[in-house]
Amino acid sequence: MRYTLALDALPSAYACHCHQCQRWSGSAFSLQALVPEAALSVSGPVAVYEKTTEDRVSTQRVCGECHSRIYNTNTRRPGVAVIRAGTLDDSEALECVAHIFTATKQRWVLLPEGVPAYAAAPPPDEMKAALSR
Repeated sequence: MRYTLALDALPSAYACHCHQCQRWSGSAFSLQALVPEAALSVSGPVAVYEKTTEDRVSTQRVCGECHSRIYNTNTRRPGVAVIRAGTLDDSEALECVAHIFTATKQRWVLLPEGVPAYAAAPPPDEMKAALSR
């Protein structure tokens, strides 16, 4: 499976340190980027998993061959895809502009100075501002 983004530049990324992201990624956090769903084109087999919580349905897309988690959408953010930023071909060029759910981060993870960090979900306007840098 491959995907492309119809964007002029790499999107800004953020690190989510919640327990769910740690479990889904098998790592200390999940590096993610928000992109317009219309800018995303996928080719190849995709497997879909829906997770329903009390306030949304999250539709997860994984590679149909290797089952790597690629992106998700959810009913609270129509038209927005949450890309697993580490799946980008040039992920080393990404800038991580925020850390969220740091109350549950691994204690050995050191957050860089000057990057906004939130113990839980950030206020939407602050997150939007951080991602638009």
